Amino acid sequence: MGNGIGGGSGDAGASRDGFGILADGTAVEAVLLRNRRGSTARLIGFGAALQSLHVPDRHGRLDDVVLGYATLADYVAHPQYFGATIGRYGNRIAGGRFVVDGRTVQVPRTDGPNALHGGVHGFDARVWEVETVSGPGEPAGVTFGRISPDGEEGFPGRLDVRARYTLGEDDTLTLDYVATTDAPTVVNLTNHSFFNLGGENGGRTALDHVVTIHADAFTAVDDSMIPTGEIRPVDGTAMDFRTPTAIVARIRDGNERQLVLGRGYDHNYVLRGGVTPEPKPAVRVSDPASGRVLEISTTEPGVQFYSGNFLDGTRTGKSGLLYRQGDGLCFETQHFPDAPNHPTFPSTRLDPGQTHRSRTVWRFTTSQN
Repeated sequence: MGNGIGGGSGDAGASRDGFGILADGTAVEAVLLRNRRGSTARLIGFGAALQSLHVPDRHGRLDDVVLGYATLADYVAHPQYFGATIGRYGNRIAGGRFVVDGRTVQVPRTDGPNALHGGVHGFDARVWEVETVSGPGEPAGVTFGRISPDGEEGFPGRLDVRARYTLGEDDTLTLDYVATTDAPTVVNLTNHSFFNLGGENGGRTALDHVVTIHADAFTAVDDSMIPTGEIRPVDGTAMDFRTPTAIVARIRDGNERQLVLGRGYDHNYVLRGGVTPEPKPAVRVSDPASGRVLEISTTEPGVQFYSGNFLDGTRTGKSGLLYRQGDGLCFETQHFPDAPNHPTFPSTRLDPGQTHRSRTVWRFTTSQN
């Protein structure tokens, strides 16, 4: 099933393969992107997800730095959002309710009393079509597409969505989302990759990673993890990552009520600059042991920092190891949770004739320190 180039040492490009067949007979494709440095990203049509990402450490050794499953069967049977595109609405909506032009919309409550990540069968659990794969001489890339029909998971409007992944020669992986609708609706797309810069096969926690978040405030939450509407300064709190800080240094701070509510970090940070036409710095993560550094930039106004609090040792990853609490970190670039119910938050409304666009860039480098 060849399309593009790839597979040989030093080759760059994209190659297609099968990833499995669902119970209803639907085939799911995988696309491997490779640059000339040898770094690779493997994307799968189930959830338009990043299934693996191999980048070098300070000694040039390639390791897979995202959590995920080895088989399609595991993605279906044990949903964990590994690497997936989340939609229509990433994060939470209070009570699963919001109003569009005077009409109350009810979507499934999948997180206690609230909606989470698009419903029972959100975009992460849908098969996306591989629409285009780069050819020789083009940057290694793949575009996934799907049409979410009017009323899917309760959301109004027919949504036409594209997710484009591009692997650069400088070890940047760029994700572009584009969406249009035929009726007023809300859209909040994000990617839910769990990163462990030490390698997902290393059996090491990611809580010793050092994190910087370019945000002076976060959206404080209530007991059900719904924003109260307060934009709370991070200054003087365990939520402050304005300077490089090891996650483990503060995650057990029992005096920080927000950490108690989230069982760790699970909060939306308000990025400086808001919505921007071009990606701006959002997050820097480094792993002192491997030397890998991840810098994230985005056009989105927020990023959800989730410290893998609900990884509980019951899921076996690609390398046969159990994923435990803190083994992966998520930095979900996004609009704010529950924005349809908070007029002061950046709007997630999308109308006919408009185009929703967002770009997130993951850049991998190394440090000798």
